[in-house]
Amino acid sequence: MTLRAKFLLFAIIIHGVLVALAWQVLRQNTVLFISAELLLLVSVVLTVHLYRGFVRPFQLIAAGTEAIKAKDFSTKFMPVNQREMDQLIEVYNHMIDELRQERITQHEKSFLLEHLIQASPAGILLLNFDGRIESVNPAAARMLQLPAPALVGQLPAALPGDWGPALSSLQPGHPQVVQLSGVQTYRAHTSHFLDRGFTRYFILLEELTQDLIRQEKQAYEKLIRMMSHEVNNSIGAVNSILQSFHYYAPQLADEDRADFTEALEVSVNRSTHLANFIANFANLVRLPPPTLRPVDVHELLKSTCRLLQVQSEKRHIQWHWELTPGPLFVALDGQQLEQALLNIGKNALEAIGEDGNIWVRTTASPPTVVLENDGPGIPPEVQRHLFTPFYSTKRDGQGIGLTLIRDILLQHHFPFSLKTQPDCRTAFSIELTATE
Repeated sequence: MTLRAKFLLFAIIIHGVLVALAWQVLRQNTVLFISAELLLLVSVVLTVHLYRGFVRPFQLIAAGTEAIKAKDFSTKFMPVNQREMDQLIEVYNHMIDELRQERITQHEKSFLLEHLIQASPAGILLLNFDGRIESVNPAAARMLQLPAPALVGQLPAALPGDWGPALSSLQPGHPQVVQLSGVQTYRAHTSHFLDRGFTRYFILLEELTQDLIRQEKQAYEKLIRMMSHEVNNSIGAVNSILQSFHYYAPQLADEDRADFTEALEVSVNRSTHLANFIANFANLVRLPPPTLRPVDVHELLKSTCRLLQVQSEKRHIQWHWELTPGPLFVALDGQQLEQALLNIGKNALEAIGEDGNIWVRTTASPPTVVLENDGPGIPPEVQRHLFTPFYSTKRDGQGIGLTLIRDILLQHHFPFSLKTQPDCRTAFSIELTATE
């Protein structure tokens, strides 16, 4: 039974007794009966007033309780000119103001945090209690090269490529470095936080590619410049002396003159070869920023093919064209990209060796270039070092061809990849859309 029902029952019983007593008095004393009736009327009025005074606070308390249950922190009460009731209303209104302000603050923080996560350049993978991916921000989807819906629900260890093994062994405080195709380098580390008393884990992915390349170039640029300066100075002086020795050839005996002249030519040729060798390294560190202007990529590809036509015919290698209709204009540095395409084509010819095919494909939306060859695939142990400076699997390779390609494409902010596909063709893909 509610307190309200108990109060009404008590009032009814009391006034019923008073009515019965008044009826008994009526038989004995009329004046006393009238007095009793007046007293009964006053009691009824006081009871009604007390009822309203008691019930109204209960109604306010019930309304406030329902508002709190519904998480409606906008409902407030006006004072009713009752000291006790007004104190209760003041406390309730203050509590509601605090709760509303706390909710607004929490919503603002959650909104800001969500936008920060979405805009963060670092990839964030939030795991559920089962260790599966629960949410992915755009940076993580870009790094993993999979759309967010395809990642949600997966175990980190089941991710494709080098990501799975790296993330499966990830431990708090022990970050892992993941290198993809010898170009993109990432650092992955995991941590946790408490959510409603339970431990939740997340994985943070940071791209180190640009920082590592910058540090790498700073390390070898100074060395190459110093070597180039010293070697060129020495070669210039040596070649000058060797050229001067030609004047002494007529003074030698006929049987000695041929050997002397041949020795001078060999020495000059070797010095020139060494100068060219050093010049190739010097060109790597002197690569200027690209000058962007609209260039027809199809014309660059055809120009590259013409430059490699003689080598292709000697090796019996056929070029196959699958170009998107019409010209393909892209804002880029034509001279630099032509050099990159030339190096890619040379590498394809060398990879094939003899009797093979090269496929050249382009698309307009998005603008891309793909050069495929059917030579031997790239071994996994080589894949990770492809774009490492001075790394080469060729006997006389200098290891700067792919490095130059890498630097040209990175300066253009063009995403690219070099890998052997499931059909055993090796493809160099370039997306001609600048991405920061």
